[in-house]
Amino acid sequence: MHRSLWIVVLGLFAVAAHADRTPSPPGAEVYIVSPKDGAKVKSPVTVVFGLKGMGVAPAGIKFDNTGHHHLLVDAEAPADLSQPLAANEHSLHFGKGQTETSLTLPPGKHTLQLVLGDWTHVPFKPLVKSEVITVTVKAATAAKPSEELKEARAMYHQHAHHHHHYRHDYHK
Repeated sequence: MHRSLWIVVLGLFAVAAHADRTPSPPGAEVYIVSPKDGAKVKSPVTVVFGLKGMGVAPAGIKFDNTGHHHLLVDAEAPADLSQPLAANEHSLHFGKGQTETSLTLPPGKHTLQLVLGDWTHVPFKPLVKSEVITVTVKAATAAKPSEELKEARAMYHQHAHHHHHYRHDYHK
């Protein structure tokens, strides 16, 4: 009987230790500087991260009131916030302390959200997350020639045309 009680007590300590998330300071905010919500963008998309009331530090380095960014792409924040955030194509880690990224997305609508993780990738308590924004990636289209390119082509064709006559005259 004592042994099973001891196992339960140890189990509770393990759960309590893991559920002890790093506290975030009052007023801490993470946000997406750009693109703006509703933006129509081309891929790759430059996403710029913003942070107020805290600092950025690489993963694995513990400083008070610092964390690193995680970008959720077409995904919601996980239900279990006591665990480190997953690292996959929908949950991108910026553990070196990066504050922006170039993101390749297929054409269509996509959601983006930032979540700040502590030095072990676990979200802070209270959770420091941005609003979810939606962007629409435009399909790649063949670029229309610019006026400068049209002028350069015209000059090239004109030059090539004259050059051709010059060579023709030279052989007479």
